[in-house]
Amino acid sequence: MPTYDYRCNACGHEFELFQSMSEGAKKKCPECNKLKLERLIGTGSALIFKGSGFYETDYRSKDYNKAKEAETKAATETKKSDDSTSKKSDDKKPAKKEKKTESKPKAKSTS
Repeated sequence: MPTYDYRCNACGHEFELFQSMSEGAKKKCPECNKLKLERLIGTGSALIFKGSGFYETDYRSKDYNKAKEAETKAATETKKSDDSTSKKSDDKKPAKKEKKTESKPKAKSTS
């Protein structure tokens, strides 16, 4: 059940009223008892879905997304520089080749 803001046009009294959506707007002011009450249009509240089926990043701010992109970019640049350093050190070492010998089982003779 939502909360509605009301203001009396006769005495200027403002208040909030917790009432059902199906109820009509109140007309009588509780202060001056005149029929000059009007319902104000409020900003309302945002509807945020939480729980399974929704991603936590659906409601992230633009600043968060910019920071995340910068962090990801820095991490990939660091990884590239690490890869190039390891390739240079690998080039200096001679590669050892190992001979592999395969042993085959002896075929049985059928006599």
